[in-house]
Amino acid sequence: MYSEKVMDHFMNPRNMGEIENPDGVGMVGNPVCGDMMKIMLKIDKDVVTDVKFKTFGCGAAIATSSMATELVKGKTIEEALQVTNKAVTEALDGLPPVKTHCSVLAEDGIRAAVNDYLTKQGRPGLKLSEATHDHGHEHQDENK
Repeated sequence: MYSEKVMDHFMNPRNMGEIENPDGVGMVGNPVCGDMMKIMLKIDKDVVTDVKFKTFGCGAAIATSSMATELVKGKTIEEALQVTNKAVTEALDGLPPVKTHCSVLAEDGIRAAVNDYLTKQGRPGLKLSEATHDHGHEHQDENK
């Protein structure tokens, strides 16, 4: 059901924890499944120098958080914003369709953290409603 990479990032999550005085924080959640994710960024000259996360959720939520942090570390904020739920899923060698919402949460967390950083810098923020992810495989009952 889960790839070896998903299991590895669940059993040995990378970048779990907190950053003191982060430059950007993204706190996102999925009201249907109850997953919650907090992503903290340390940014120097628009480059993500450190990233940590705390996730309350299933194994897939922890694995996607871990992989997402790996994908943005060392990247510019522009490159970090290009990390989509599809990129997270592909980096993990796939997720079961019912768990795609976990990768969407990871993408949203990154975008929210970068937006928080930009706002704190007095720069134009993102229109977070213009997310680039594919909602095609989320829970069927989310619109109820």
